[in-house]
Amino acid sequence: MQLGSFSTETPVFLAPMAGVTDLPMRQLAVKYGADVAVGEMMACDLSLSESRKSTLRARHSTEAGLRTIQLVGNDPSALAAAARYNVERGAEVIDINMGCPAKKVCKKAAGSALLADPQLVETLLTAVTEAVSVPVTLKIRTGVAPDQRNGVEIARIAEASGIAMLTVHGRTRADKFNGSAEYETLRQIVSAVNIPVIANGDITCADKAKRVLTYTGAEGIMIGRAAQGRLWLPGTIARALRHSDERAPSRDERFAIMREHIQQVQAFHGTVMGHKIARKHAGWFFEAELGEAYLPIKRAFNALENADAQEGFLDAQQGAIINLMSRFHETSVGRLAA
Repeated sequence: MQLGSFSTETPVFLAPMAGVTDLPMRQLAVKYGADVAVGEMMACDLSLSESRKSTLRARHSTEAGLRTIQLVGNDPSALAAAARYNVERGAEVIDINMGCPAKKVCKKAAGSALLADPQLVETLLTAVTEAVSVPVTLKIRTGVAPDQRNGVEIARIAEASGIAMLTVHGRTRADKFNGSAEYETLRQIVSAVNIPVIANGDITCADKAKRVLTYTGAEGIMIGRAAQGRLWLPGTIARALRHSDERAPSRDERFAIMREHIQQVQAFHGTVMGHKIARKHAGWFFEAELGEAYLPIKRAFNALENADAQEGFLDAQQGAIINLMSRFHETSVGRLAA
């Protein structure tokens, strides 16, 4: 699959997750094998472009790979202007968010709320594709609600509007993140368009990725929440899909990756916020790796008031945590690899 300067067979993406996939996470996901790590969702309102949040979300490095900026909004001229602004500052791909189900986004008639207005979708997409020379991609859900799965209609509009690639999350706007993702609509979308389609939603392991690709015919996979606390996962899935290499990092390696991530988060976000933001990433790791034993470890880590204390805690508890990881792995019949 070709996307700008990027080309690979069966690509595996790290999904954009607002407040999660900051530069440290994207850099490390790419380092450990993700093909593309999409930047956090950013508002198209350029009056916010110099805010601390927008400035941090726009930061990039060569270690983070293809520079993909995701924009959200419902005004064609504002979305086009934001796309041009980011391309002028180095964006190699512009991704448009029509998949976010968050109330604060949808109440502004943006994100997945746009799926209810196909005419506006066409206007928005055309405005952006005509405004920039780099590839423009789109992320959607399967429709407005289970009884209004209009994903095929939106996909056809996207293709006609010049969208280069489409990512589909297997839930509707009304589903939010409840229930299980369904892939039948995604399969229909793949059959309906000639642009690459990427499958997203509840893909937690290589075996699930293979089954989804076989069933839908999608070009690739996007990993979202399953990578929280396991940012090595997209790379592991990529290797399994392309090279039949099913080996996940060892427990020691996973702990070391978490330590590297925490240190980078602390440095990136600074003295005031670094250790606070590190808490959620460490918490996701503990929950993914320790099962029911994660809560006391998470509580102890969250009580620490600075980066030095966090580092000291992880130094002191490394052996105990890895031992708990081993016990959880043995009693869960390989949950980490399944």
